[in-house]
Amino acid sequence: MHLQKKVMSPLSITLIIGVYFLILVGISFLTSKNDSNEDFFRAGKKSPWYVVAFGMVGASLSGVTFISVPGWIQGTHFSYLQVVIGYFFGYLIVSFVLLPLYYRLNLTSIYEYLRDRFGPTSYKTGAFFFFISRVLGASFRLFLVAIVLQQFVFDAWNVPFELTVVISIVLIWLYTFKGGIKTIVWTDTLQTLFMILAVILSIYFITKDLGWSITDFLTSKELKSYSKVWVTDDIQSKSYFLKSLIGGAFITIGMTGLDQDMMQKNLSCANIKDAQKNMISMSITLVVVTFIFMLLGALLFIYATKTNIAIPLMDGSPKTDLLFPEIALNSGLGIWVAVPFILGLVAAAYSSADSALTSLTTSFCVDFIGLEHKSELQQKKIRKQTHILMSGLLIIVIIAFKYILNSSIIDSLLTVASYTYGPLLGLYGFGIFTKHQINDQWVWVIALLSIVIATSIGNIPATYLGGYQVGYELLPLNGIITFVGLYLIRKK
Repeated sequence: MHLQKKVMSPLSITLIIGVYFLILVGISFLTSKNDSNEDFFRAGKKSPWYVVAFGMVGASLSGVTFISVPGWIQGTHFSYLQVVIGYFFGYLIVSFVLLPLYYRLNLTSIYEYLRDRFGPTSYKTGAFFFFISRVLGASFRLFLVAIVLQQFVFDAWNVPFELTVVISIVLIWLYTFKGGIKTIVWTDTLQTLFMILAVILSIYFITKDLGWSITDFLTSKELKSYSKVWVTDDIQSKSYFLKSLIGGAFITIGMTGLDQDMMQKNLSCANIKDAQKNMISMSITLVVVTFIFMLLGALLFIYATKTNIAIPLMDGSPKTDLLFPEIALNSGLGIWVAVPFILGLVAAAYSSADSALTSLTTSFCVDFIGLEHKSELQQKKIRKQTHILMSGLLIIVIIAFKYILNSSIIDSLLTVASYTYGPLLGLYGFGIFTKHQINDQWVWVIALLSIVIATSIGNIPATYLGGYQVGYELLPLNGIITFVGLYLIRKK
């Protein structure tokens, strides 16, 4: 039996988080001296593309990849890589179809395109579905990190989960409320660096503790038992490769190309060429880094098996998402694994949540309040009030997740995306690839019907479909349903 011992006390972990947070506040101070709305929303359109690209890797990965992808390996092996390769093809479409459109129209909120193309109802409908999607997505990611901090830090002090969530959001609010996207472009870069370092150092020291070299690990029979990538033998499986590739591509188009959060960073680049260089380089890096995370996941389960480390329990049930923190903090591997893990974990939390908070503020101010029609002084006041409001909303949703989530976080995230981004996919597809005008006042009805139909399809038991399991192909299907609905309400 492997004798587990805590490498770091809750106090030590808290101090590390405190120092890291002070660094983020310092970056915020240096980048937010102007405190203008132009800098908050678009960083003055002066962000270096390579800085944006590197930072977007961390924002795309987030705490879900940092914790949940390694924990998912036991049940899915490397089949998630099929989805990630699909992401890459989606990024190509975003780069050469959507980005030129956004730059040509000089948008602050990408949903302004729908207003110009179809009318105000389409505009509000698109912004609403982004809003719901981003609130849920950011909450998924922060929830995962919050439960790790709760189990390994705050439970020792009898701090309730609800207070853990409040503290996490308040810290993020403090360093984003002035600088907005201008600050986030730089903080995300630092956070991406810490995430990648944490994974690389973890792999190195865990293999060393096993008496292996990196080559020994990569050629081991234990790794081969986890390394199945392609699911080609069962078209009915949810993980069948064509479903995963197509679903992955459309998830990227929806969750990146039609998402104010991710596009706001791209739109802070000086021109379209820089934005495209950012997107392509980021997409290649993302595939490589995600593969490294999956290698770490296999290594964690190998290490747990060899050292008799049990899967941690949450509410009485094994929770594979908690295996990485359990090994990093409690297995005696030392501070060279524990400290990078804590920094990587916090970086993963902040890199997705800070940009989500800023993009939600941007969307609400521009798309729902009509900020551009108010004076500069009013704009700044409303922007800051909205920032606080969005922080409170995230707190409420994250706490609610504690009582309703029961599956892998990353699977839940991608499943929800299949429903909420479908109407956006259909709206933009119809706008870009047809010349039809529509009866704008009925768009919200079509969008809601699309979600109802897609949800019904997604919940059909596999036994009713001859064993066929609906996977991530539900997102493009949802988009097609919206597209057809829009065609039916076209003006003749």
